[in-house]
Amino acid sequence: MTTFKDLGVSAPILKAINNMGFEEATPIQAQTIPLGVEGNDVIGQAQTGTGKTAAFGIPMLEKVDTKLRKIQGLVVAPTRELAIQVAEELNRIGRHTGVRALAIFGGQPMDRQIRALKDGPQIVVATPGRLLDHMRRRTIHISMVQIAVLDEADEMLNMGFIDDIREILKAIPEGHQTLLFSATMPKEIREIATTLMNNPKEVKVKAKEMTVENIDQYFIEIPEKQKFETLNNHLDIHSPDLAIVFARTKKRVDEITEGLQARGYRAEGIHGDLTQGKRMSVLNKFKHGRLDVLVATDVAARGLDISGVTHVYNFDIPQDPESYVHRIGRTGRAGRTGEAISFITPREMAHLNLIEKVTKSKMKRLMPPSYKDAQRGKQQLTIDKLLRTIERHDLKDYHEAANELLENHDSVTVIAAALKLMTKERKDTPVTISSVAPISVKKAKGGDRRNRSGSGNKRYYGGRNQGGRNQGGRNQGGRNRKGNYQKSRNNSK
Repeated sequence: MTTFKDLGVSAPILKAINNMGFEEATPIQAQTIPLGVEGNDVIGQAQTGTGKTAAFGIPMLEKVDTKLRKIQGLVVAPTRELAIQVAEELNRIGRHTGVRALAIFGGQPMDRQIRALKDGPQIVVATPGRLLDHMRRRTIHISMVQIAVLDEADEMLNMGFIDDIREILKAIPEGHQTLLFSATMPKEIREIATTLMNNPKEVKVKAKEMTVENIDQYFIEIPEKQKFETLNNHLDIHSPDLAIVFARTKKRVDEITEGLQARGYRAEGIHGDLTQGKRMSVLNKFKHGRLDVLVATDVAARGLDISGVTHVYNFDIPQDPESYVHRIGRTGRAGRTGEAISFITPREMAHLNLIEKVTKSKMKRLMPPSYKDAQRGKQQLTIDKLLRTIERHDLKDYHEAANELLENHDSVTVIAAALKLMTKERKDTPVTISSVAPISVKKAKGGDRRNRSGSGNKRYYGGRNQGGRNQGGRNQGGRNRKGNYQKSRNNSK
């Protein structure tokens, strides 16, 4: 495990990365960032969704002179969608550095881009054709560029941009640093590496064969503000023996844990800020059944081996498919079956599709359970307990008391009172959960890669879904048309 702190990332960037919820560097990041910071040219071979933007973005941000309002970093991307996404990601990573990135692409008015360039961005993320247009007009000057990045070079080759790429790289002053990223390495891309790069170091992250067995995988597409209520309702319906809830940041772990405790659940959280002793104490409680719910970050749960976990909840979707497989692998062990439920915001659906593609599995869509569904679920669990007691125990000693009750009350009222006593009522307690930025990845060609971060705190109240409609308007306040918690009729997306 490599953290960004281990990689020597500067404090302002480290602060932004922590706020984004990334504790552990992905393999491409762990190998590329040190080479990039040292000034090496790098050839990175990795698939989409492995964290390439931070891999080249952090070395670029570290090198920028914030006092100089000139273009010092250049990223060339094949599509406008990717250019927008990369620029937004760089601005999030560099939000505490004073560095600003600007996306430049075709289809947007040239005069608007020229005005934005006059504001002095230090990094430009551009599509090849529009970048050359600005260079020829002298509205983009690359004489101060120290580091250039080619992102998804093979895609640019497929789109016919290879000659543009050569022209751009030849125009950048000698001595600059070049980082090239490509999922595949055709001969034309290899030729660029050998003729236009300086003794490049190669980093190759092979896509792992990742499969998940014995685990039923589901997703619930839901707005960010309805996640906590949905988690509560799902826990009430299924009453899992042992459940793990994964969150993207340490702050979210603390907030979810406190919220669950306020609602009466036996829950505790673990993350990187806890001492080893405290983490072991919480894990021992969980292992021996003194906790029902464990809330954790990826790093804190790495290597966790506890049998009997029946449910894994991805409160926040992980940043890469490998982390997803690690998470849900906490259940379905020793030949047992388990359930993994992921809460996905509409803007994260492309990332869900990527995870499905890499893991070669399909997640089934669930409708968000409502508060009434949860109440019915808890009552059914109580009924099941009563039936098991009838089947397994000798109840003769209780017959006399039961007959006395039935002399004064009808049987339905007596059973209803027993169900009420045995059914645990959930506390109607306000809970605050901070929003986190969604993850966005490349969609199919022509798709939208834009990704805007969520912000602010939201307040939720037990027993009521405050959210509005979901896509298509079929789900209001977390309840489907029939008011039932049910799987979608069509399990395919």
